Amino acid sequence: MIRAFLLLSLLSLVPELASAEESDVLGLTGTHRGLYCVMVFIVSYAFVMTEEFTHLRKSKPVILAAGIIWAHVAYLASSNGVSAEKVHVAFEHDLKEYAELFLFLLVAMTYINAMAERNVFEALRSWLVRRQFGYRSLFWITGIITFFLSSVADNLTSALLVGAVVMAVGVNSPKFVALGFVNLVSAANAGGAFSPFGDITTLMVWQAGKAEFFDFFHLFIPSVVNFVVPAAIMHFAIPNEAPTATDEEQVQMKDGALAICGLFGLTIMTAVSFKQFLHLPPFMGMMVGLSFLMLYGYRLKTVFYGPGKDKFDVFNNVRDAEWDTLLFFFGVVFAVGGLGYIGYLELASEAMYDGLGPTTANILIGVLSAIVDNIPVMFAVLSMDPEMDLYQWNLVTLTAGVGGTMLSIGSAAGVALMGTSRGMYTFFSHLKWTPAIVAGYAAAIFTHYLLNSP
Repeated sequence: MIRAFLLLSLLSLVPELASAEESDVLGLTGTHRGLYCVMVFIVSYAFVMTEEFTHLRKSKPVILAAGIIWAHVAYLASSNGVSAEKVHVAFEHDLKEYAELFLFLLVAMTYINAMAERNVFEALRSWLVRRQFGYRSLFWITGIITFFLSSVADNLTSALLVGAVVMAVGVNSPKFVALGFVNLVSAANAGGAFSPFGDITTLMVWQAGKAEFFDFFHLFIPSVVNFVVPAAIMHFAIPNEAPTATDEEQVQMKDGALAICGLFGLTIMTAVSFKQFLHLPPFMGMMVGLSFLMLYGYRLKTVFYGPGKDKFDVFNNVRDAEWDTLLFFFGVVFAVGGLGYIGYLELASEAMYDGLGPTTANILIGVLSAIVDNIPVMFAVLSMDPEMDLYQWNLVTLTAGVGGTMLSIGSAAGVALMGTSRGMYTFFSHLKWTPAIVAGYAAAIFTHYLLNSP
């Protein structure tokens, strides 16, 4: 309901657009069918909110909503004399946006799955558990690892992988697990904000051409500040003791594990090179990188294990990609794109960016992403396409990336860790530290202003 009121309030701030001829949208925001589409999106997103309780995968309601919305878009266009060709152009624009991001993310997820299958992350977890660090040392070590890991893997994967370490060493200290998980959510979101590979929202900004690859590294220090400020405040609440010794056995990485890690690094460089030097979409470089993994997988099967022994199959790693996330993104792109074609995103842009100014609007985007998933928020901003310089695009990239840390439900990392914490990390245990997280949010924005303002 909170999200419904937020969206309806936003849409009521400005009047309906004059006519379809004056813009690239239908300009039919005041019609019953237009408002019905908004309600369809709100209802579908209410199901996304309650995924933890209903166990209905988040992709299902938004895909249905996208279909319903575009059906109404087609009807509205036909009823108002807009040609089918123009509707197809708008539809194909959304399809192009989704296809590029889908292929990019699919390759990244495949590499992460391949590294997991080769025991890369299990070996890291085993090493940390066996080192017998104290709770305070583990708090910082796991946070720093998550921060840098999430710059190349998504925040959900990073938080879950390192969260297994926190759970293993903190099994007898619920307080450490609760604080450690808050720290992991903060680190995962902050780490993804300064790298195009770290978060879907950052990737969208890069692929949209709003910033070049190396421009995002201007956000490195603000992202560090965003992570360090709340972590420093929470540090004094961590038990100053060591966890009980465990009989954790050493986990060995499988053959080819380090080579696959190296190929992932090469794939990232290939994607960057395709964008920077060849001016081709980064997903093409990622697909070339996928061929590296495919060819090396063939070598693993034929050289390490012998022909016919299917010990490593790259297509198993493709199969195990996060398809719910990929399909959820499909629903978001087309649902938000449909609402945008009706005219609602233009209204929102006038209300926020023209009415409040880009700085205030971009800071509010981060606050909104604590309540609404940052993927539709950022896609909406890119669809609005407000006129902003690099400083402002980096600001909205930062705020949308880290704003979700304010609440445990604000990012996939927080929701996932609540589900694996056995009741030790909850919405309210996270909410207790929201003031510290808000302090980090404000400090990161101020740091960005000091370092990067024109």
